[in-house]
Amino acid sequence: MDSTRNALAATAFLAAAVRADESARDEPLVTDPFAERLAGDEGRRLLADASAATGQPPAEIVIRTRFFDEALRDAQAGGVSQVVIVAAGMDARAYRLTWPAGTTVYEVDQPAVIAAKDQRLAGERPRCRRVTVGVDLADDWPKELRRQGFITSDRTAWLVEGLLQYIDEPAVETLFARIDALSAPGSVLLYNVIGKTLLEAPFMQATRRYMRQLGAPWTFGTDTPAALIEGRGWNAEVTDVGEVGTRWHRWDHPVVPLDVPGVPRGYFVVATKGLRSAHDHRPPQDDDPANRAGDGRGGDRPSGDGARG
Repeated sequence: MDSTRNALAATAFLAAAVRADESARDEPLVTDPFAERLAGDEGRRLLADASAATGQPPAEIVIRTRFFDEALRDAQAGGVSQVVIVAAGMDARAYRLTWPAGTTVYEVDQPAVIAAKDQRLAGERPRCRRVTVGVDLADDWPKELRRQGFITSDRTAWLVEGLLQYIDEPAVETLFARIDALSAPGSVLLYNVIGKTLLEAPFMQATRRYMRQLGAPWTFGTDTPAALIEGRGWNAEVTDVGEVGTRWHRWDHPVVPLDVPGVPRGYFVVATKGLRSAHDHRPPQDDDPANRAGDGRGGDRPSGDGARG
């Protein structure tokens, strides 16, 4: 892996360290018995360095983990039995969540990241059918996903967590085009994104400076997160990170209604593909534009943590 890929992989160890700390609380939002092993010494060091450099608490990572855990359970209850975690990093959901019989969880990430996770979880058994897809997102990952058994005619729950800020806008567009092309009607797409106002806020610059120094700069943010997918025939529900963070007692800042512009915030999105998409659903072919283009690799003081799974 080059230096940028190494830096992006490192953010996954940092996120695992955050989950380990949360798991040790008296009333945790998330319990991840694998997080300490997945974080390792590297994750502990990165979390200490990030906290010292930015002064930002890691609340967003914990909140989003809980939010997407619940969203995945809702997707299961709706009958989805095929899950794809994009840029899975040190995500342990295949091991720690309860999955219905017959569920397949695909984990897509760089081969070296998958190998590091498998080594750290040696001897553990996933609670579903776990399929690893070792491929860089800049390459033809849809082709590799299908080769590993992904069924385009089945409804899918997609999770894109802690990634979008690391890639530029054209790469975000390509990523979502590929997901749409692979998704049957009724599929669910879960993602988080940093607001552009938050990304550019003065108090966020220490965090951005640290991420640049780490080699994983934040390059993308938007305050119209639903627009990333709604034009493709998906119905998107947007939630302010602070709204659920306040509900779960992990947020120390006032929550401003979503229809008030110019407020620095982060977003969670749950989108469902309609029965009639703006794009005809079909399995993508090798010469599809979505397969040719590369994905790349992405007021009050809300937290802006952006480490990957």
